[in-house]
Amino acid sequence: MAQTSPAKPATKMTLPSDTEIQFERTFNAPRELVWRAFTDPALIVQWLGPSRLKTIVEHMDVRPGGKWRFIHVDTDGTEYGFHGDFLEVVRPERIKQTWVFEGFPDASSIETATLTEREGRTTVVSHARYKSKEHRDGHLNAGMEEGALESYDRLAKLVESLR
Repeated sequence: MAQTSPAKPATKMTLPSDTEIQFERTFNAPRELVWRAFTDPALIVQWLGPSRLKTIVEHMDVRPGGKWRFIHVDTDGTEYGFHGDFLEVVRPERIKQTWVFEGFPDASSIETATLTEREGRTTVVSHARYKSKEHRDGHLNAGMEEGALESYDRLAKLVESLR
């Protein structure tokens, strides 16, 4: 009997070095639509974070030098804050920003999301660089991978519904 290989995950996560995390996902949507989902607060609350959490966009000024802050609220009312600064915004190609989980404020990262369209499908490569392996691993151990994978699944459904 032939062996079957496991299905390829929709979102690919890699650890390019001891201080980096990278996610890659292709969405069945044009780049402009995926860009909108990344930059429109009304859409971000529909996909960012695990579905068991409510996402609130406190502020989001998508421009170089602009600031952002999101809050995830658990069912018991516990809040998890995230904030950062936009370092580079090239519509609809790239967003580079600092990313701080307020539970581990010293373990910030610089994240770059690159959006590339081909034949109406958009590939997002999100690359995070941390100051140390301990900081990177702290985020991974806090559930970042699970939250990111679920977020990308939710984003895929959202952009499909908006087409």
